[in-house]
Amino acid sequence: MVGRRRSNRVLVVDDDRGICTFLKRFLGDEGFVVKTADEGRKMRRALADDAFNLILLDLGFPRGEDGVTLARQLRVQYDYPLIIISGKNTTIDKVVCLELGADDYVTKPFEPRELLARMRTVMRRYSGRVDPGPSRDQQDAFLSFAGWKLDLDRYHLNAPTGQRIRLTGREFEVLRALVQRRGRVLTREQILDIVANRSWSPYDRSVDVLIGKLRRKLGDQASNAQLIKTVRGVGYVFAPSNRSGLHAAGQE
Repeated sequence: MVGRRRSNRVLVVDDDRGICTFLKRFLGDEGFVVKTADEGRKMRRALADDAFNLILLDLGFPRGEDGVTLARQLRVQYDYPLIIISGKNTTIDKVVCLELGADDYVTKPFEPRELLARMRTVMRRYSGRVDPGPSRDQQDAFLSFAGWKLDLDRYHLNAPTGQRIRLTGREFEVLRALVQRRGRVLTREQILDIVANRSWSPYDRSVDVLIGKLRRKLGDQASNAQLIKTVRGVGYVFAPSNRSGLHAAGQE
């Protein structure tokens, strides 16, 4: 068996659990670390929690969001290599998938060795471009950024001045989710799924309200955010700049 490497992380998105199980075993034997998702929400959670070097996405979802919708979401938010798997084999289907930003198109039923060869070809083209994900140890007792320190055991936030900033439980969870995934853009839906395990709707302003409160407590002005930055039309990203002059703006 080839040794597992961080450069071989694959996300399989398919509602057919039999295929997910097979690909996890087959690709695992080839040295890949495989995660699976059988619906859009699980796909977005997996993407929020980890970085991948390739995504295999099935188009044939009989329920909920279809593969085309998921492919569009992927391309808006991520630049991961993408191979679409489909039971359709017409030229128009292949053209549509390639226009969505897919790097390759594989039809079912597929020969596992051919799929493996296509995966390696696509990954070679992306070599060096895939985000390795934030370097972090989620078991660490503290998360530090720009002089601030987030105490994961005591649920405290300490300012660079040493002042302790009081956070509500939900504010703490949102900040922890962002800091642990620094540099990775998270949608409102991903944030809400991580901290509350529920879905987000376009009329739900709870995430924006929490972000606003966190920014005020961090002294991070929305118009010139240095820590929690807005990605228009997508969500938020925790990306501390080189500036270190942020100070606590008081408590509510």
